Amino acid sequence: MNRPRPFTNVLVTGSAGFIGSHFVDHLLKTDAAVTVVSLDALTYAGRREHLPPEGTPRHSFIHGDIRDQELVTRTIAENAIDLVVNFAAETHVDRSILGPAAFVETNVRGTFALLEAVREASKTGPIRFHQVSTDEVYGSLGAADAPWDEDAPFRPRSPYSASKAAGDLLVHAYVNTFGVFATRSHSSNNFGSRQHEEKFIPTMFRAFLGGNRAPLYGDGSNIRDWIHVEDHCEAIDRIVRGAPAGSVYNVGGSCEITNLDLAKRIARVVDRVNPANAPHERLIEFVADRPGHDFRYALDCRRIAHDLAFVPKRSIEQGLEELQAVALDRVAR
Repeated sequence: MNRPRPFTNVLVTGSAGFIGSHFVDHLLKTDAAVTVVSLDALTYAGRREHLPPEGTPRHSFIHGDIRDQELVTRTIAENAIDLVVNFAAETHVDRSILGPAAFVETNVRGTFALLEAVREASKTGPIRFHQVSTDEVYGSLGAADAPWDEDAPFRPRSPYSASKAAGDLLVHAYVNTFGVFATRSHSSNNFGSRQHEEKFIPTMFRAFLGGNRAPLYGDGSNIRDWIHVEDHCEAIDRIVRGAPAGSVYNVGGSCEITNLDLAKRIARVVDRVNPANAPHERLIEFVADRPGHDFRYALDCRRIAHDLAFVPKRSIEQGLEELQAVALDRVAR
């Protein structure tokens, strides 16, 4: 399908992480006219091997921090960047409880530095900015509550979600105060390859494959909506190509599931990989709940379906089957 190209040179921040690296791949595979500059600080969650190797046509990598406004400004100017997509973030709720400062630094101060660099660049030519955010900024839902739409108020309940909400509000302010061309998206939980090992699905796989206890907070009744990382990347692509300045979109997978049910599904996948130690479900162990644990996240995604004709294509079952291959590889090693 021929699509309009409102950009040619893209700066992807947080590009060596889980979702960012998939977005780099998506751009390089789907648009031969686009050049991608990757910027990543390569902290614990970013891995250079997630990105195309050195010398790959239309891709270059810069090791740097989004808080370094001078670096970002120079990178934008030297590469004629006309789109910045910001994936760079501290994202793990547990880490934000133990050490909130890093989340404020990256998710607030870092977003501010990017916006300032984009604001400066916009004085000499058109440039767009997209902020990748989370459903967690909306707070927590009850079992019978309607999903959040894009006009739902922010009610963050952890240092992580509060820092993301602050970054989102900065973007909103820069659109209205300075006329920066910016868009935002709030996604549900992502699944797919390259996800950091501390996240829920990799943690469950690792525990079951190692024959170790699989810790589950509380009674496992907390509910999350899940979207495949490649579907998420397609949604962002459609937003940055077709949405007007100031637009906000929810990006969900319409796949609400309790943590316990998901853990059991993963256990059944590992049963097929390693039947000698089945059933792996026996390894699930309930542990003390974390402070302020949100009960349920759910998104109303009718806006992106209506405006940009986006509907997710990949189910959680497909995603777990894909990860089964990763599990087999780990067993073989």
